[in-house]
Amino acid sequence: MAVKANYFVQHFGYEIHIIVTDGKDAKPFFALDPSIKIHQLDINYDNYDPLYRRFFVYIRKRMKHRRKLNKCLCNIKPDITVFMLRRELDFLSFLKDGSIKIAENHFDKKHYLEITNPHLSRFMPRFFLNYWKKSILRNLRKVDKFVLLTNEDLLSWTELDNMAVIPNPISFSVDSCLSTVSNRQVIAVGRYEWQKGFDLLITAWKMIVNKYPDWILKIYGDGPMRDTMKCMVDDLQLNKSCYLEYPVSNIAEKYAESSIFVLSSRFEGFGLVIVEAMSCGLPVVSFACPCGPRDIIKDNEDGFLVEPENLDGLVQKIQYLIAHESERKLMGEKAIKNVNRYRIEEIALLWKNLFESLIKDNNND
Repeated sequence: MAVKANYFVQHFGYEIHIIVTDGKDAKPFFALDPSIKIHQLDINYDNYDPLYRRFFVYIRKRMKHRRKLNKCLCNIKPDITVFMLRRELDFLSFLKDGSIKIAENHFDKKHYLEITNPHLSRFMPRFFLNYWKKSILRNLRKVDKFVLLTNEDLLSWTELDNMAVIPNPISFSVDSCLSTVSNRQVIAVGRYEWQKGFDLLITAWKMIVNKYPDWILKIYGDGPMRDTMKCMVDDLQLNKSCYLEYPVSNIAEKYAESSIFVLSSRFEGFGLVIVEAMSCGLPVVSFACPCGPRDIIKDNEDGFLVEPENLDGLVQKIQYLIAHESERKLMGEKAIKNVNRYRIEEIALLWKNLFESLIKDNNND
């Protein structure tokens, strides 16, 4: 979002407003152009109340959210409102500002519509889940355009006909951050949560480091499973070869220090970290999970696609790249060329064309 917003301000002269519900006193993690105005609704969804009060407090917060968002949009009077398909979906059609509404989804359909955590799904009645899914589809039909990140995901939304595919752009300039793919280091990036599959990667790394003890793995991220991941590293005695690093703003430099990128996710909405790593010249080994890796990676050309959650396959492909430096370099060179289609200049034009076409259609109506 930050990359797109900055580009539209600096290159197309757009007026950009960003509306947020939480993090009142926090500064944006990524730098924003000074002309971009942030509106804080101060709903505080992230402040969890005691369990016995949580439902009623949440309902009150939803009512407050709808009221304050409507007031904010009516004051701004935007031509177009893009929202990230979260809590606003239920009441977006009731807002009175008159702007064109675009929903942008960052998950594949299956994992957006279903509760993926098996511990939670045991407590959700099936009729409630079915009603929830139908409600989401009904609300998505009301938006002017529903933007997806991958063609793979597009094929699954058979109930809708108002869709477009616009992938995420590379989030930084990499002219000075290219890897030589000669360092004995593998990198992974993402939140420490079940979705990202770092438990699978750490298990696989135990097998890899037994054969290549002079290589190291660095995982950059943070999240609720950090302690679990740390225990795994300790239990498998990987403290000297597997490092759990915290997020950094200069991640391009960390890609450049590495020689192989691994995506171990169980599912993705797109997989922007794949594009980032490839733009820095890294070959990628990735599970062919839904959705994203199949759209981005050209198998056996700029990386390897492995059957989802196939640990043996993941180990084999990582070990192959470790053992074949010339193949690493060749794949890294092809990766740089192949991800040019994700440069911000290309992606911004797709968004600009979408905005202009929707405004034209709206004026004709």
